[in-house]
Amino acid sequence: MPLLALTGGIASGKSTIAARLAEHGAVVIDADALVRELQQPGQPVLAAIAEAFGPSVLTPAGELDRAALGAIVFADRSKLGVLNGIVHPAVKVESQRRFRAALDADPRAVVVYDVPLLAEARGTGEWDLVVVAHAPAEVRVARMVANRGMSEEEARARVANQVSDEERLKLADRVIDTAGSIEETLAQADALWAELHG
Repeated sequence: MPLLALTGGIASGKSTIAARLAEHGAVVIDADALVRELQQPGQPVLAAIAEAFGPSVLTPAGELDRAALGAIVFADRSKLGVLNGIVHPAVKVESQRRFRAALDADPRAVVVYDVPLLAEARGTGEWDLVVVAHAPAEVRVARMVANRGMSEEEARARVANQVSDEERLKLADRVIDTAGSIEETLAQADALWAELHG
């Protein structure tokens, strides 16, 4: 059954779509959760981050200080590139291991890779379907200010540090328009599921 990549810019509603597909029975593998696992103390990824960015990105307990790292990489695109060069290869290896495990457990499974940075990571083309959750940048900025407590400046910086909507949409086999109500987004996710099982 399909291996589907689900991507979208920050605050695009991608997680809402992933959760709905999981309710229908999809096996959802969350790239952000993988990143957090790979950045735990004792993991090679965390050691490489500390080596590249210095001890200021670690808490006194030796864990990743996400706020400190975020302040560095979102202020300097080249440093974000360094971070991605450490994290993306490790995530790719682990995600592919999990895809194989899910499909070995159930060859009929629909496996959804919830991956915000598909365009940035230059996806490998292994996908049967690429679905892009899309809302205009202004809508996403407003969501981050309203729902995540960010200033407008912080929200715009996050959007600016991701690839453009145009680049992301070029990857799409299917676009789910998330600019409307949550009900409209969920209805599109339901229609996608019905098509996958049609």
